[in-house]
Amino acid sequence: MAADTPVASLGQQDFSADEAEIYTLRPSDVVSVTVFREPDLSVENIPVGADGMLSLPLVGSLKVEGMTTRDLERSVTERLAKSQLIDPRVSVNVMQFGSHLVTVEGSVEKPGMFPFKPGTRLTGAIALAEGLKREAKLSEVAVFRQTKEGIAVAKFDYGAVRAGTMLDPVLLPSDRVIVGTSGLSLFWQDLIKSLPAFALFTRF
Repeated sequence: MAADTPVASLGQQDFSADEAEIYTLRPSDVVSVTVFREPDLSVENIPVGADGMLSLPLVGSLKVEGMTTRDLERSVTERLAKSQLIDPRVSVNVMQFGSHLVTVEGSVEKPGMFPFKPGTRLTGAIALAEGLKREAKLSEVAVFRQTKEGIAVAKFDYGAVRAGTMLDPVLLPSDRVIVGTSGLSLFWQDLIKSLPAFALFTRF
């Protein structure tokens, strides 16, 4: 069995091997809202605004960031009922996880920014970049993450991750993965080499 328990002594307590059971909406996610037998009140492929708001016919603007799809269904149903619509029935589906982007750089075959589904792991991000180059330094893979306190960075031994002896962490939106290589700038090489050997987040 692959390692799935964070080791506090190695600074892995901020990571999880499990996908969140409940998905909450974020800006740039695209949803469809269907009101049964009310096509004029239904909308398809409407994005959540950068401010976390969603505007719907007859309902108006709603702050949906942080809501689940069921939360949004209940909120829209309540508002439609107050507008005297009889027995409104609402369903909400996430059509695109627009908020979920990961940047992969360094010694990978196809560096770039990629959309990913919730629950994708570090190995998935590298697969999106079509795998590692031969000169990739497996012990020098860093994940940069935006937190409330600032940018945090963790270092992983990717060989251990693939072998199942180290946690393969679930990605968060806007994570940035850098795979070590001699082709990186001296700044990145020195920064990655200076990090702990395991997944210890460091803020700077």
